[in-house]
Amino acid sequence: MATKTALTPPKAAISATTADRRQAQLEALIAAAEKRICESGTLSLKARDLAADIGVALGGLYNIVQDMDALLLLVSSRTLARLGEAAQTATGHLPMTTRAEAIERLVAVAHTYLAFARENLPLWRMIFELRLDSPLPDWAAQDQLRLFRHIGEPLHVIMPDLDTLALTVRARTLFAAVHGIISIGLEERLIAVPPQKLADEIAWLTRAACQ
Repeated sequence: MATKTALTPPKAAISATTADRRQAQLEALIAAAEKRICESGTLSLKARDLAADIGVALGGLYNIVQDMDALLLLVSSRTLARLGEAAQTATGHLPMTTRAEAIERLVAVAHTYLAFARENLPLWRMIFELRLDSPLPDWAAQDQLRLFRHIGEPLHVIMPDLDTLALTVRARTLFAAVHGIISIGLEERLIAVPPQKLADEIAWLTRAACQ
């Protein structure tokens, strides 16, 4: 997988100390962006504000990341990594030897996704609101696809006759259905499932999809 640092390549070899400093600046920049997104949303994010947050000149910020799109991809990547860790911690130990066990593991994955969205709402929304002027880098696409193993593994037990392509499509379909219910529900639109019923309804949907 390609590097995610998005640092501007130096013209000559740099010292370990300089590399460490730039990495520390990158981590601080990502943390500052996350904080501002959580406080005011993605649209309020300004390069000048972020540069001030981490104590560098505006031009210096672009020595750390190529542009704001690159920074938002890094924030998205970190959020997806945290989501993956949450799914692994909450469901990785659950059995799925039998079909019934695999279905309940899928339900647990869906519930973990709901809990993560609720607890990290601005960052979670940012992942799906992100619009780039250039194609998504391969490493960023892989970050997204890697999460589907939490759906694909139990689905393989539930639907062993599906080939790899069909299983991938089915996993994406199930994710889209659960994500849609959660997204509309957390926005509390008129047609939304009531917030207190979201967990029950995505469990129902997940079990029904496996019949």
